[in-house]
Amino acid sequence: MKCKISRSAAKVIRAELEKPESEGKLLRVFVTHAHGDHAHYGMGVDVPSDHDVVVSTDSGIDVILEKGNEFLDGVRVDYFYLPEEGFVITNPSKGNHGDH
Repeated sequence: MKCKISRSAAKVIRAELEKPESEGKLLRVFVTHAHGDHAHYGMGVDVPSDHDVVVSTDSGIDVILEKGNEFLDGVRVDYFYLPEEGFVITNPSKGNHGDH
């Protein structure tokens, strides 16, 4: 499985992972719901379970993904400051380029 994290997203995620309450935890990206040929995503800080795989990214952040969930393979995490500050999670490999 693959996951990509942009530089701006990595900066914000690292700050969250450095908090004391995040000690020993990793970033988890998950599907909040799927319909048709695409999914909507969420993320949080968590520990992996037996149903997960931990993927290393080129940003140096390890990400927890649910094993076998095809909507998570190729997911991309971005962080934008404009027009509204926040994370955007998409999966371009599945044709998902943003929420509708």
